[in-house]
Amino acid sequence: MGRHGSKATEENGSTESSPLMLSAAVPKDHYNIAYLTFFILGAGILLPWNSFISAVDYFDVLYPFTHTDRVFALAYMIPCLIVLVLLTFYGQQYTSRSRINLGFLTYLAVFVFVPLMDEVWITGDRGTKVTHYLTVASALVLGIADALVQASLVGSAGELPERYMQSLIAGTAASGVVASVLRVITKAGLPQTTEGLRLSADLYFAVTAIFMLICLISYNMVYKLPIMLHYNSVKIGAMESNGQPQDVSELGLATNTTDVSLMNKDMSFAHPVSYRHVWGQIQWLAIAVGVVYAVTLSIFPGFITEDVHSVYMGDWYPILLIGTYNVADLLGKVVTSYSMMENQLLLIRCCFGRVLFFPVFYLVLYGPAFFRLEALVFLFTFSLGLSNGYLTSNLMILAPKNVPILESETAGIIMVVFLLGGLSCGSILGWVWVI
Repeated sequence: MGRHGSKATEENGSTESSPLMLSAAVPKDHYNIAYLTFFILGAGILLPWNSFISAVDYFDVLYPFTHTDRVFALAYMIPCLIVLVLLTFYGQQYTSRSRINLGFLTYLAVFVFVPLMDEVWITGDRGTKVTHYLTVASALVLGIADALVQASLVGSAGELPERYMQSLIAGTAASGVVASVLRVITKAGLPQTTEGLRLSADLYFAVTAIFMLICLISYNMVYKLPIMLHYNSVKIGAMESNGQPQDVSELGLATNTTDVSLMNKDMSFAHPVSYRHVWGQIQWLAIAVGVVYAVTLSIFPGFITEDVHSVYMGDWYPILLIGTYNVADLLGKVVTSYSMMENQLLLIRCCFGRVLFFPVFYLVLYGPAFFRLEALVFLFTFSLGLSNGYLTSNLMILAPKNVPILESETAGIIMVVFLLGGLSCGSILGWVWVI
């Protein structure tokens, strides 16, 4: 388990992790456009998932007694993990640009389809078996799109200074906050009837679709920025110094940040990587991120949305608990831009220590009535989100910096594989509370 590498400071305040990145003057990230774009893209990765689980009240009305969020978790996470593993070994046949564009287009299509299905096929107060199957299938398709988008974006950010990975990861947390706020606004702004609930959900999904379109445009614009072209050139230099001759005309890479003629070409390319070497450097970080998400998803959202109840808050209770978790998760991921846990051994121990949330939430469900007080449940949920955000951000930032720049993308992809592996395990463990 390697220590975090030395860092040098850029003009714009970001950090460098490789001497090669200092070989030429780094263009300024004017107005932090690249940083903010990665934040938007991070939000775009998980907004579809968060939109589905934040609309729990809508789906519970249409499909009562179906354990909606737990079913969605399995339908989303398992295909996502399978596709991601396949992409890890065979995805080099397709450029990252094509994978990411296809992923965002798929997101967009699903969030046009779901409200359209509501308007066309659901005529009463309840959905049908067919619409339920189609909704679950939509969650499955979203999981596949997640695999296409997340691995490629995390891999790309892993080759850049730490601030861009931090921005991307913080964006994933912001997606939950955005989804929760949108759900509260759309739910509160319309009559509290079945028809009002359905209309609010349709508006909610329409806004998500618009955001996916914004992400699609943003992604295709960000790599035209001089600062992104600079780091792309750094990678080419690293490959050449590593004895890997490259045909720049075939790769579509700009070796000069002012070469406008190459700006629109794909920036991705493949190079030989030793998976064994990368694994040897980040194995405990990868296992730790899997543990973090196995714990989190075994409790959130299924336990939060189905197993705890409030007489005073009614169906607002799960929505507010989801919002609390998402805000805490975002705070945890933002904190790493100011303070990181550099001691990797301590970081890994903290990740494994999160198993203590199991007895805590067991007491909420089966312990004395005191543990079911709304204030305490909100506190436990906030702690779950805060620890998830902070530990995840540290792990995802540190892992690509434990290896040379040419292996950073592979390190990022391996981390995503274990992250989604943890999510998949957690989605299965979440059914234990039902049993």
